[in-house]
Amino acid sequence: MLIVNPFASKVTDERVRQVREALPGELEVQRTEHRGHATELARAAVEADADAIYVFSGDGGFNEVLNGVDGSIPVGFLPGGGTSVLPRALGLPRDPVEAAIRIGRGEQRRISVGRVNGRRFGFNAGIGFDAEIVRRVDGLGRRPDGRRPGDLAFVWTVARTIAARRARYEPVLELEGLGRGAFALIANCDPYTYAGRAALHVAPLARFELGLDVVAPRSVQARDLPRLVAQLVRGKCQLEAGGLIYGHDLDRLVIRCDHPLPLHVDGEDVGDVTEALVECERDAVSVFT
Repeated sequence: MLIVNPFASKVTDERVRQVREALPGELEVQRTEHRGHATELARAAVEADADAIYVFSGDGGFNEVLNGVDGSIPVGFLPGGGTSVLPRALGLPRDPVEAAIRIGRGEQRRISVGRVNGRRFGFNAGIGFDAEIVRRVDGLGRRPDGRRPGDLAFVWTVARTIAARRARYEPVLELEGLGRGAFALIANCDPYTYAGRAALHVAPLARFELGLDVVAPRSVQARDLPRLVAQLVRGKCQLEAGGLIYGHDLDRLVIRCDHPLPLHVDGEDVGDVTEALVECERDAVSVFT
């Protein structure tokens, strides 16, 4: 089955045709129609004993499919969104047709996935700062063609959010066994995400085959921001930095918030939480590479 999100930034009818021709075998093409539809389609493919599931979408569609599979069927992720972190982190080309050709070779690897309060994620999740960014970007709405705002809108939203807080983030959550932090960044791989072509190495030790990593600044003041940004972008000094909590290769972590804070998984806003149970499902899914 080829699951297509027709509203993803790089998805067009012509690209769907090209991707379909590049993938092996006879494909049933299904286009998503509403939120959660990709999960329903993935479950249907599992029940029908499909040989493979391919997803031409952005990261939201990838996340939905991960929440619909049981590990018995390999999944291929074709970059159709503006960022498409998951296939890029797996080493696939940014061009969807080139990615389809690569996936068509049939090479696979088993990867772990994370869960927060039962919701799976493929590459990252966050409580606080980056989840607030996700929510604010979603609040901008979609363009007339149904697609999300681009990179410039994202950068502007980050700048406005930091300015609104005067670059101050106080400790507001407790990472059980690790300490208090201002916000939590949870990684299933490195890089954590991308800003355009640049990879952000928030958790440089994170690997798809291992448990989860968590990075949490203990607090952030305006004077700390340049150093913190440099650390999170370059992926250096996290383990030695006194102002950061770094947990590596974790199977389970409980995070308790002083008050409700936004949570995201793979860039999807899933509401506010006061407590989050973060778990790793090791060796959970086969993916094409």
